[in-house]
Amino acid sequence: MKLYLPKLTFLLTFFIVVGCKKSENETVAKSEIAKNSIEFASGLSIIKYEGYSVVTVSNPWPNANKNFKYILKEKDAKVPDSLNSYTTIKVPLESVVVTSTTTIPFLEMLEVEDKLVGFPHTDYISSEKTRALIDKGLVKNVGQNEKLNIEQLIELSPELIVTFGVDNNNPMLDNLKKSGLNVLIQADWMEQSPLGKAEWLKLYGALFGKEDKAKELFDKIVTSYNQAKKLVAEKPATSTVLYGSMYEDVWYVAKGNSWVAQFMKDAQANYLWADLKGTGSQGLSFEKVLDKAKTANVWIASGSFKSLDELQKANPHYSEFDAFKNKTIYTLESKFGATGGTVYYELSPSRPDLVLKDYIKIFHPDLLESYEFTFASKLN
Repeated sequence: MKLYLPKLTFLLTFFIVVGCKKSENETVAKSEIAKNSIEFASGLSIIKYEGYSVVTVSNPWPNANKNFKYILKEKDAKVPDSLNSYTTIKVPLESVVVTSTTTIPFLEMLEVEDKLVGFPHTDYISSEKTRALIDKGLVKNVGQNEKLNIEQLIELSPELIVTFGVDNNNPMLDNLKKSGLNVLIQADWMEQSPLGKAEWLKLYGALFGKEDKAKELFDKIVTSYNQAKKLVAEKPATSTVLYGSMYEDVWYVAKGNSWVAQFMKDAQANYLWADLKGTGSQGLSFEKVLDKAKTANVWIASGSFKSLDELQKANPHYSEFDAFKNKTIYTLESKFGATGGTVYYELSPSRPDLVLKDYIKIFHPDLLESYEFTFASKLN
């Protein structure tokens, strides 16, 4: 009988290997069927399987040389061994710390703002709904973005910290992980498509088990955006637009592939730097900006200016622009929350349809007559 033991061992090993291969093949088959639920965002991928999702965050900061992958695991779900090397996050979350105000509207839209337990510099938050939680002491101030209070975070013990990086050198991220805290890097701020920024809502839908709700809300935003865009599609672009203002000795103009330029295009306006290739912005001297934009008939000023006098005090040379003389200057950054947070910075990435409608009302005042500005204010 002993002579047959090697054969028996071989057969058992064979069946185990074949079984593993079958399991691996099933996983491959699943991956071939599963689809990325993201349509517009270039830096986010969410692929849902039975009991878990694979989230990939690419291009997390300028010139990034790596991607981040996360496994969102539901209770009792089985995840393939091949994914065990990635950060696993148990979902739905019951507690979270986020570090960007742009996330606050996502949480509120999904009605999970009560899961927020910490935020750096809570004064930046504008929303009345979340401010009420802060005032009750339910959301703790956990320091600053690059100087988070790790001892306090360990004490809070959130199930996840959602943060962002600005470059490849961010020791804070390593320190958080070394402390045993789960960290997820998001990159909504890197998106150049207005709808791409808003689609990061789906990440929070996945984190809180509200994928269907997130899709429903996002689809409504897409519809609202496209309806506004269609409203002006046949209108001539009669407005020539200057955007921005001086920062110290430099005027940063948005490049032609930036989300600012995309808004101008969709609102049927002639943005003066639309042909400047690239995303982000480019620094120019005041003289170069004046030379090109002196006769622009609309100026969208960056900054929290409330009047033409205040704008001129910031730089007397601003009065040389025709838009200043004709009093056709607007800003989207002059509305604040109770503790000084800028409403536009917080809400605009998640509601590009409202930003577009503001621009349409500026550039085509005969349209949207009953619509009131959400962000924009005209300087008087």
